[in-house]
Amino acid sequence: MENSPKMKIAVVGATGMVGSVMLKLLEERNFPISEMLPVASSRSVGRELVFKNKLHRIIGLQEAVDAKPDIAIFSAGGSTSLEWAPKFAEAGCTVIDNSSAWRMDPSKKLVVPEINASILGKDDKIIANPNCSTIQLVMALAPLHNKYKMRRVVVSTYQSVSGTGIKAVQQLENEISGQRGEMAYPYPIHKNALPHCDVFEENGYTKEEMKLAREPQKILDDRTFSVSATAVRIPTAGGHSEAVNVEFHNDFDLKDVRNLLHQTPGVTVQDNPDTNTYPMPMYAHDKDDVFVGRIRRDETQPNTLNLWIVSDNLRKGAATNAIQIAEYLLYNNLLS
Repeated sequence: MENSPKMKIAVVGATGMVGSVMLKLLEERNFPISEMLPVASSRSVGRELVFKNKLHRIIGLQEAVDAKPDIAIFSAGGSTSLEWAPKFAEAGCTVIDNSSAWRMDPSKKLVVPEINASILGKDDKIIANPNCSTIQLVMALAPLHNKYKMRRVVVSTYQSVSGTGIKAVQQLENEISGQRGEMAYPYPIHKNALPHCDVFEENGYTKEEMKLAREPQKILDDRTFSVSATAVRIPTAGGHSEAVNVEFHNDFDLKDVRNLLHQTPGVTVQDNPDTNTYPMPMYAHDKDDVFVGRIRRDETQPNTLNLWIVSDNLRKGAATNAIQIAEYLLYNNLLS
């Protein structure tokens, strides 16, 4: 990366939970940056934050557009992305957006680099980052789908409060310490589980559940399989977990499944019941891999597999995936 051209980078939503991790990872991964533009709402404009041991002034969206960055990584919510991503794109910037705003737009690419980065081209000026729960799901399922062909997936998620944002993390901390405070959820989250991630749609599913149903089909460019999801918020501070049941068209050997997952870049297999080895959010914390365990055959019907999938939702589920997209664009000369 030392010989790569240096980029002017804007991080939109730089003061948020995901934005903070993006800044940390850009530094960790030594992304070649000539100028860092931290962008946030009017409440934060003028304040300063530290990036690579230097103070950087937080700027507003219009000032960032006028600065004409090479890449803008958005993590500032869907309404901000819908309004401002096209303005950045018109200024010649490539936008990588972490909200749900563009994911199912047929004119926009939805990308997990290990799976489908090859679909990207120079003309892609707004690129969608998938939902955090979707990313870890497809990272584990893509190699299995390629070999055995999925028919149906049933997934139940166990999602940390960090997926909701800082307000939810504060609610959990307040409840643990017995303090009153602002509520991110309609009920207490400490010592509780809420089958309610995002808002409910007319069909009785939440938006989060419908993202899990729709996004994998687009990423894998295959609508011949179906996904049914139940998304649950649990009182963990970070890391999402998923219990996944996958029915395939073709039968499989468990040893082959483990080997296939073990050989998949970005996936770590933790699967040994004899030593109580299985993925947990506490082990996934601050790591970029997707962890897979509890790999076992569903004995109630043929060609069906059970998996337990865990990942750090702020890293691979958001920031890492977005930066990997930026790296792919840079290394493959896809930035105009």
